[in-house]
Order: sequence, then structure tokens, then C-alpha cells
Amino acid sequence: MCGIVGYVGSKQAQDVVMEGLRRLEYRGYDSAGIAVVSDGALHIRKKAGKLANLIELLDQDPLPQSTTGMGHTRWATHGPPNDRNAHPHLSYVGKVAVVHNGIIENFAALRSSLESRGIDLASDTDTEVVAHLVQDAFDEIAPDHETRLREAVRRVCARLEGAFTLVISHADAPGTIIGARRNSPLVAGLGDGEYFLGSDVSAFIAHTREAIELGQDQICEINAERGITVIGFDGGEIELTGYTIDWDDAAAEKGGYDWFMLKEIAEQPAVVADTLRGRLTDTGDIVLDEVRLSDEDFRDITKIFIIACGTSSYAGMIAKYAIEHWTRIPCEVELASEFRYRDPVLDRTTLVIAISQSGETMDTLMALRHAKDQHARILAICNTIGSTIPRESDAVLYTRAGVEIAVASTKAFLAQIVACYLIALHLASVRGVKWGDEVAVIVDQLKAMPAAVEQVLDTMEPVRKLAREELADCAQVLFLGRHVGFPVALEGALKLKELAYMHAEGFAAGELKHGPIALVGDGTPVVVVCPSPLGRDTLHGKIVSNIQEVRARGAKTIVIAEAGDEEVTPYADHVIRVPHCPTLLAPLVTAVPLQVMACEIAAAKGLDVDQPRNLAKSVTVE
Repeated sequence: MCGIVGYVGSKQAQDVVMEGLRRLEYRGYDSAGIAVVSDGALHIRKKAGKLANLIELLDQDPLPQSTTGMGHTRWATHGPPNDRNAHPHLSYVGKVAVVHNGIIENFAALRSSLESRGIDLASDTDTEVVAHLVQDAFDEIAPDHETRLREAVRRVCARLEGAFTLVISHADAPGTIIGARRNSPLVAGLGDGEYFLGSDVSAFIAHTREAIELGQDQICEINAERGITVIGFDGGEIELTGYTIDWDDAAAEKGGYDWFMLKEIAEQPAVVADTLRGRLTDTGDIVLDEVRLSDEDFRDITKIFIIACGTSSYAGMIAKYAIEHWTRIPCEVELASEFRYRDPVLDRTTLVIAISQSGETMDTLMALRHAKDQHARILAICNTIGSTIPRESDAVLYTRAGVEIAVASTKAFLAQIVACYLIALHLASVRGVKWGDEVAVIVDQLKAMPAAVEQVLDTMEPVRKLAREELADCAQVLFLGRHVGFPVALEGALKLKELAYMHAEGFAAGELKHGPIALVGDGTPVVVVCPSPLGRDTLHGKIVSNIQEVRARGAKTIVIAEAGDEEVTPYADHVIRVPHCPTLLAPLVTAVPLQVMACEIAAAKGLDVDQPRNLAKSVTVE
């Protein structure tokens, strides 16, 4: 999480850095700061709160002109979000400035050692120790060493434990910024005589679309004269791997919508289509993006684990139904944050599917590495090319959702579901469970889904009105679902918690009578994700009974049902219609009204839809 920008070039560093920080606001933060190198000194401004607070401070106390600078938006892990803990942090002589994402796990011992030398630390953070250590290492290196700062950072990185992205400048090294990464994202940008570092490419997309992929345990120097150099923590020089960013800065603008989230909800038909495009060959085979596994490896799989966090875990729960139904392979869905701590049974016949939008989710990454240690096969579903999780996996399917600015995920969720379906079909195909023509039929059904999602979006005005006029002032909302509708109910509840800060819970409808029905009182809104009566009719009859149960206890029933399902009408206070589609594909349409509902409720309450409190887009700490 957090946002980092580094710049060297010919432009005013303050302008470039502040623009980059603005583009990284979507990652979530609680303070912001900037440092520039000018006339042999570091100049720093930082402030708790939103970026507007830092801008106001810069207006009151401007920075000197400089072409070397870096900035940071912080999401607190060590120490409260206040001015003193905001980044950048300075070394004890004021020569080194550091910004940092992640956690330095051995910072307490390092801090104690520094304090024993009489060094007073000015913050509560784990980051500040790095500034002091770099100062020490820099002073130990000969002044005529051409890459003195880079070597100092390399020596310090060897002493650090944990997950970190560091970006560092020194008053005596104008025109140079150093970045280092371990288990936390960092990307470099190559412009025309100017160079960038960023948490992701949004930081510099307005200036260049040429990026350099930085790997695990690597240090990157951007220098106004030497350009970009990458070395390993062991000192060995790394050959640069570049790529071209396939979206531009217009993708990071709202496009006329009040919120990025509304724009991203509207983009979902295109995202579903893009994720499907080119995936089926003429012979009926599913095409993955990067595959380092053979068909024989896939045929050897006897069990599947899906590991993910938050919204991605609900995509995984939906995938479980499709995988087991289409492949007949046992499949379990695990929260990545819990996976490795329960000592799961894994071997070379186990496939672990890791789902992460950013590709940097620390809980998922560490679970993945545990699985690799047990010799399991790893397949990643990710939206970010070149990120850590795809690089450390045996196969990858990219979701092609494009940049998602709003913290609460919408279009990435639908893209992940589609990707899961494709993986299930790939497994069914290579294992011979389904013939090519059978796979092609399901792919054709998937190809019809963008139009179905578009149809849902075109009929959302009643949902918006319901959200604003009847739900925004409610104390709680309950969500019920069966089969693939259950994970959709969980995702609907999560969206409402994330955006509107309301008590919301999702339940398997069959569990209602086993306790949750006690929550239902007069006027309690209960949203029910109803399965098609044309599919698994026994499920439909069961959930109609559940609707009657809560309505009999005074609930206000809001039912998401497919067009033509009139059996639910007598028991629903509000019916939200979605088009008919195959049972396993239904989440692609039933999730959309819940996204719109949560967004509208939050907006009606006057809340920041795109940047909910306490949340970050990419969670890069455990």
C-alpha cells in the first residue's frame, strides 16, 4: 500500500512528484510528504492527512527549485498517522532522506543499537532507522566512489529483514535517487532525459509509458547522467527488462463520472470481454498468458487450493463451484492470511491458484511461497504485469481489467471470476473431462456475458433510488444467497462495509435458521441473491422459503432475480431484475446491482466512495 514517487531529470521535481502522488492517492494513505535536493541540502515538507494538507503547506512554505525529488503517501503501520511519523525521514545529520513501504521486521533491534550510540530518533516508525544506517554506510565509503549512495543502500539492505520498498536520496548526491525492493512493489520509468521510480506506473504515466521491471532483492539507481542501473542485493548488475505500458493517463481520470468507482462499474462489460478475448484456440484449447507447466503437470493435479484475500477470496469461492463441477477435482478456498499457519497438506500434485489484483498482496505472496516450499504447483490470476506474484508462479492468467483507481474493487472482481472460469475450463480440457466442443459452448456463453452486464447497468436507476431513499439511513443490511449466490452475498456485504461503514453481513441462506435469523427485525433490509428457477430448481424453491421466513419477521426484502421469475414477486418488497444466464455464470450479473447499491448508499451518506477510511488498494504488509 502507500505511494512512492522518485524523479531525476530537467523538470521541477516538486511538480512531477506532487502529480505522481496525486495519481497514487487511490492506494490509500493517511499522510504525505516530499523531499528535494537543492544547493547541497535536503528540503522536506510533510503533513498528516490528505494531499491537500501538504499542498497547503507548500503554498505557505515553498520548496526551492530542484530537479531531484521524491515523495510518499503513508498508510500507518508503526506509529500513529501524524506529522512526525509522515515520510520522508532524515538521518541524524540531515543528509539522507528515506521513504518506505512495507515493514522492517528487525527494526526494534536496529533502533536499540542506534539509541545505544546516543542517536535520538525523531519518529515512532520503523523507516527512520534506515536513514541513519544509510548515513553510516555512506560515511564509510570513499568520497570518490562513483556510486557511493547505491553501495551504501546495498550494504544496508543486507541488514534488513521483512518487506520493504525504499527510495532514498542524499544531499551530497544531487541527480541521484536510489530504490530498493524486497517483497514490496517498485517500478522504474524511462523518459526522455528523465527517470522515475514509483510504487506503480500510475506515478509517472503522464510522462512516459516505458517502464523497467524490478525483481526481488534488487536495487535501482536513477541518475540524471547515467540513466537507470539495476543491481542485486549481492552487487551483481542486472540486465534491464523493459515493457511498454498499455494504458495512458486518461485511464486514470474519471471520464465524467462523479466517482472512479462508478466509472469502473461502467467499464465491466468491456473488462469481461477483454479478459475473454483470444483465450480459445481453434482446437478448443484455453490459452493462458505465461505457462511453465506442461499438460502432463495439469493432468497430475489431484487437489486444488485457491488462496486470496477480501474480494478476491469471494471470486475464489465462486471458482470452487465451477472447478469442481467442470473438472471433478476437489477444490478448497483458503484465506491467504491463514493458509500457511494451519500447515496445509501440499505436494507436487497440488495446484495452488493465487488470486491478487495487484500481484503484490503480501498475505497471498507469503502463502504462495509456503506452497512452493512444499513443491505445489502455482497458478496466478493477476491484473498487474510484471508484479511479484506472477513472476513467482508456474503459470499466469492476466485479467486485463486495466487500472482500477477506487479502493473498493468492482471490475477487477468480475475479471477475476472470468479468469477462474477459464482456468477451470483449461483444466477440464487438458484432463479430458470436457471435449473441445463442450468447452467452446461454455466459452460462447461467457462471450454473451458482456451484453448481459451491460443490460444490468442500463436498468440500475431504481437501485440507485432505493439506495438513496430507503437504505442510506438503515443501521444494518443482511445479504442471503445459495450456491454461487452465497459468495455474491458475501461480496455485497463487504462492499457496504467498505464504502458506507455500515454493519452488513452475508450468509448462506440455508444457515439462516441456525442463528442469523435472530438479527432480523421489523424493517431490517435483507438482500437476497436468488438463483434461476430454470437452473437448479430445488435451490430456487429453498430460497423462496427463506425469503418468506425473513419477511414473516418484518424484514424489508430486496430480491435479485432473473427476468421472468414471478415466483418471488409476492414475497419481495423490491425486485431487481437481471437477465437469465447459466447458473455458474450468474455472479457476473448478480454482483453488479450490489456494487451500485453500495456506491449510492455511501454517496448519499456524504462519504468518499473512492477512498474509504482505513483502507488501502494494495495491501503489501501482513
